[in-house]
Formats: sequence, C-alpha cells, structure tokens
Amino acid sequence: MILIEPGRNLGGLSSGGLGATDIGREEAITGLSRDFYLRLGEKYGLDDVAWHFEPKVAEEVFNDYIREAGIKVLYDYSVVDVNKQGAEIQTVTFRDYEHGMDDLTVRAAVFIDCSYEGDLMALSGVSYTVGREPNSQYGETWNGVQISKDNQVPPGIDPYIIPDDSTSGLIWGVSPEHVAETGSGDHKVQAYCYRLCMTTDPENMIPVSMPGNYDPAHYEVLRRIIQQRDSMQWVQRIWQLYLRIIEMPNNKVDINNKGGFSLSMAGVNWEYPESDYWRRKELAKKIEDYI
Repeated sequence: MILIEPGRNLGGLSSGGLGATDIGREEAITGLSRDFYLRLGEKYGLDDVAWHFEPKVAEEVFNDYIREAGIKVLYDYSVVDVNKQGAEIQTVTFRDYEHGMDDLTVRAAVFIDCSYEGDLMALSGVSYTVGREPNSQYGETWNGVQISKDNQVPPGIDPYIIPDDSTSGLIWGVSPEHVAETGSGDHKVQAYCYRLCMTTDPENMIPVSMPGNYDPAHYEVLRRIIQQRDSMQWVQRIWQLYLRIIEMPNNKVDINNKGGFSLSMAGVNWEYPESDYWRRKELAKKIEDYI
C-alpha cells in the first residue's frame, strides 16, 4: 500500500487549520473518526475525545496512523495521467512539479481518490459538475443560487470608487452582475478561505507581516461597512461581526470566515477546480495574501 500526497502535510482540513470541529450529535461520531478524536484527547492528557485541537497535534495523530500501519508516503506528487483498459485503471502517473523529479507511474489493483480536487476521478473519465446545479435538474431545493441573510454585505454600501459617481467604476470585489434567480444554476463554487490558527500568548506570537502585493483597495468594502456602522453608533466587536473566533488549547484560536466581508475572497476561486497545477498555486497564494 502506498499513499501519495500532493502537499507536504497529511490530514487535510484537520491538520490544515480547522481545529474547531463542526459537531452536532457527539454520539453519532463513531469508528475511525471517534478513534481520531480520542487520540487527540490522549495528546492533551484527557480521558475523552478532544473536539478542539491544534492543527499540529492533529498532524501528529495522522502520522501515528501511518507509522503504525507501515504505509509508505510520497509527498509533493500530483496526478497527471491515467492509463485505463476498458473501464479499469491500470496505472496512474504522478509528477513532482516543485523539485523536478522524474514522473512516477504506479500500478495497483485499487486506486482511491481522497483529494480535494478529484483529479484522479476526472482523468479517469468520471462525470462531474463544477458549480451549482439548478433546482430543476434533480427536483431539489438546496442546490442552485441561494441568498443567505447571514452572508451578505449590509445594504446601503456605496459600490463606486467615488461615492455616488457611477462613472468612477466599481470598487474592488463588487461585481456588475445582477443576482441570479433563486434556484438557478451556474459555474460558481463556494468561496475558499484559510482557517487561521492564532494565539493570545505573546511568547508564542509571530507578527502578521504585510504581503509584498498588499493593496488597500481590496478592503475598501470593509472600510465602508465599518464607517456605516460607526455612523449608526454600533459597538463593533470583531468576533461578533467580522471573524468567527473559537478557543482552542494552549492559548490558541481557530479563526473562520464570518459575514458578507471576511476571510473569503469570493469569486477568485471559480476557475480553480479545472486549472492546472501552476494556476492553482497562483490562486492559492492570492487567497493566502488576501487573508
């Protein structure tokens, strides 16, 4: 058995920043998933599960699984080609784009695509959809365009570079498109963001530095939202209006998107699913710098 990882870290969301588990009925979490949370609890000296945890501790647990199972892991390899005989995959070829290594071709009886992007399935000819299907396609109501009151920019924000002057153009992030009919379909996918693991401990802090391509115009919508609420004499607490901040062990917090303007760089990711390696890398860096 071999595990081929396109990045440098095992574990996906849990080791990548999402340390505050979205949990409903705790008793529904069983099997390997519960074992994962129990192991996290052990790492923190608990006799029970740990639903909130540091990403680096989650990665320790994933690495424990790999070591115990004796599974070989190859990092920095992305799938680039699939060889099939009829409907059956014979070999899959992988490439290390970063280090210039020779392509790697793997032959196996079973291949499992556990990635975010599903490139192995796409290259294998599996049908797929990018975006939102309309309600009419499957007779459903939770697909297609929706308007959520909790994820909108407040009404009354002037969209023009020079307020009240439509000839000055739109400020960054504002689309000239009209909102589509509820339930209609399109090519758009949910906005991407990075979950931030930050700390309240001064001894463990690394300053947040300004990216070289920082552009304050990208945050003009936020500035106008704050100004509008100031004029209404709102008490503006960042954790109530702009960021979802969840406490984690060791004086750390998991920070997530909240509201109509927050960590999500809406629209930038629409081309990501079907882009090549280098374009995806550019888009990921753009979103990281924005956050």
